[in-house]
Amino acid sequence: MPLKVWVALIAETAVFALLLFWPAGTLDWIQAWAMLGLFFGFAGAACFWLARRDPALLEERMRFPFQRGEPLWDSIGLLGLSLLFVGWLVLMALDARRFHWSHMGAALNLAGAVGMVLSFAFLQRVFRENTFLSPVVRLQRERGHRVISTGPYALVRHPMYAGAAVLLVSMALLLGSWAGVAGALVITAGGAFRAVAEERLLLRELPGYADYAARVRWRLLPGVW
Repeated sequence: MPLKVWVALIAETAVFALLLFWPAGTLDWIQAWAMLGLFFGFAGAACFWLARRDPALLEERMRFPFQRGEPLWDSIGLLGLSLLFVGWLVLMALDARRFHWSHMGAALNLAGAVGMVLSFAFLQRVFRENTFLSPVVRLQRERGHRVISTGPYALVRHPMYAGAAVLLVSMALLLGSWAGVAGALVITAGGAFRAVAEERLLLRELPGYADYAARVRWRLLPGVW
C-alpha cells in the first residue's frame, strides 16, 4: 500500500482521537476506543484491498477533495459537511462522556458496534462494484466513466450514501450519544441533498444515466425515497 495512504490513515486517526478525547476530558472512554478501532481497522483493510484490486480507485479517493472540474456547489457542500462532521464528533464527546447528557445502555452500544461492522461490509461491496466512486462530484472522463447498475446499484442509485447513513447512526450508538444520533440524521440529510444535486449533473453529462434512473426508482431506501 502506498506510503501516502498509511500517512493519511495515521493522520486521520490522530485527528479523530483528538476530536473525541480532548472535549471528553479523559482517555478513559472504552466506547470511543472501540469506535476508533472498528472505524480505522475497516478503513485500513479497505485501503489495503483497493491497493491490490483497484489502485485507480484508491488513487482517485486519495486526491485533494477540491478538484478541477468539480462544481463550486460541491466544494461548498463538502466543506459544510466536513465542518458538520467535526462538530458532530465534538458534540458526542461532550454529550456521552464529559457531561453525560445522554443515558444509553450497553445493549445499544453493542448494537452500534454491530451496525458499524454491517455498514462497512455493505460499503465494501459498493467499492467493489463501482470503480468510479470519487469523493467529489465530477465526471471522470479520463477513466472512462460509465453507469454502474449492478450489485447494490440495482436496488438504489446511491448506496454509498445509504451505507454511510447507517454507519453514522451506528457510531453514535456505540459512543452512547442521542445527540449524536440526531446529528447523524442531519448529516445524512445534507448527504441526501448532495445526492440530488449530483444526479442533476449525471443526468446532463453521463450517457445512459437517465435510463438507469428510470429503471431504479429509489435513491437511498427502497420503497421510501
